[in-house]
Amino acid sequence: MNGQNKANESDILPVLRTKTEARQAYDTISTYYGYTVGALGRKYGKKALERLSIAEGESVLEIGFGTGHCLKLIAKSAGQKGRVCGIDISPRMIGITKGRLENAGLVSRAELYWGDATRLPFAGRTFDAVFMSFALEVVDTPEIPRVLEEIRKVLKPGGKLGVVDMSKENGESILLRLYEWIHNKCPKYVGSRPIYAEKSLIQAGFHIQSREKVRIFGLPAEIIVAVTSLS
Repeated sequence: MNGQNKANESDILPVLRTKTEARQAYDTISTYYGYTVGALGRKYGKKALERLSIAEGESVLEIGFGTGHCLKLIAKSAGQKGRVCGIDISPRMIGITKGRLENAGLVSRAELYWGDATRLPFAGRTFDAVFMSFALEVVDTPEIPRVLEEIRKVLKPGGKLGVVDMSKENGESILLRLYEWIHNKCPKYVGSRPIYAEKSLIQAGFHIQSREKVRIFGLPAEIIVAVTSLS
């Protein structure tokens, strides 16, 4: 198993841009992100939230919320008694999300933070659920275990993690190889790449509750819900 895991990790392309370059890229595309790249994955973000089954009064964190479409749904589900937080690396994305929440009358229900998932600014055992939609795949491979450990720390015992990501585990395809070629050619603006999310979650100590394979314009992707232990 360990040999197979090492082989899998070597298949994953590196993230070649720095975090500063990532912030600058998302700031640049923030104005139209929700109508282009963000819109492509919105359907699957909604599906993942349905699987996550957020209840009124729960505390929920979204990592990499982009222009805030899913964060708005989370705020509605958690209700007035819940606590909703979001963290994103792009200040301009945060500004757009704040405006979206204000227009929906939900701005008082969500706390927005600037930063990245390798250092979450929250106390341990704070959240009932954490959500990432096409965000884990922009984390460079050596930092994925660190991010998942941060998530485990801030989740309550038995807490849930919902992940949507492009997947290397759904088999090879011409479109997948083309996407990876684009990732290598334009690393500053195409930071995401297919990963082995399920195996990373298991290695980090999560228990897989459900996994659904999907395709986004032919690209293999997956929706995973995982839980932490009760202790």
